[in-house]
Amino acid sequence: MTVYLIPNPRKEHSGDVAVKAARILIESGAEVVCEMPAVYAGVPGVRPASEEEALRLCDCIVTVGGDGTILHAARRSLGMRKPLVGVNLGRMGFLATIESYELDKLCRIAAGNYTIDRRNLLSVEVHGSRELCLTAMNDLVIAKRNISQTIEVDVYCDGIPVNRYQGDGVILATPTGSTAYSLSAGGPILDARIEGIVVTPICAHSMRSPSIVFSAGRRLRVCAHSPSKEPAQMSCDGGDGELLSCDDFIDVALSDKTIELMCFNEADQFEAIDKKLKGR
Repeated sequence: MTVYLIPNPRKEHSGDVAVKAARILIESGAEVVCEMPAVYAGVPGVRPASEEEALRLCDCIVTVGGDGTILHAARRSLGMRKPLVGVNLGRMGFLATIESYELDKLCRIAAGNYTIDRRNLLSVEVHGSRELCLTAMNDLVIAKRNISQTIEVDVYCDGIPVNRYQGDGVILATPTGSTAYSLSAGGPILDARIEGIVVTPICAHSMRSPSIVFSAGRRLRVCAHSPSKEPAQMSCDGGDGELLSCDDFIDVALSDKTIELMCFNEADQFEAIDKKLKGR
């Protein structure tokens, strides 16, 4: 078993935790590859490698950081079928399910004592003034730029108009992302094993603007309009925003690619909700 260990250098104590993780993995019989050999100077057996080489050699990926770190690693390994698990140093950590005081769980990786949870991704295609193809593991957010104004967002399902949302924007989330921004905006929690897309309005100016859950085979089209003609903006997984002109439209569907997460019980998602979302 070869493990690609990726600490987030922007997270405090990530280097110390990564060193402990490397020692536990090596003592358990795993080989560890990394891009930052200086972090592991005192750990014999860690193999330095470029990102390309590490992704080619590894059987799985362990991140040290928060959910953003595991999302970043997921994008880097997209399409390579490398299972991921994260050690959480963030505030919530719904995806990075191992806490820094639970590093002994890493022993189970070398022993193969885990299951694979396949998570759906969103395929996002922008058409109009330009062409963009993006992928999101959590969500696509389409929002206004000017805080003092609203935007109108039209949502179509398989070519049929579904709703026009007026407010701050909309969130299109995977079941994995249903516990992120969509939940904060009033959307439902979906079992991450469900295949579908949830559309949740952001601060809608109507009491009749509920979230809608669409099944896996649906294709959605989203068009954003601003009364002032100011462009809206969109972002995948909290990344850098992209401006949208009034003539742009976005086609969204479930991707044929998935991300594989390593799990140590059959209900990691609900354990995270119980422990972290409820503040226990």
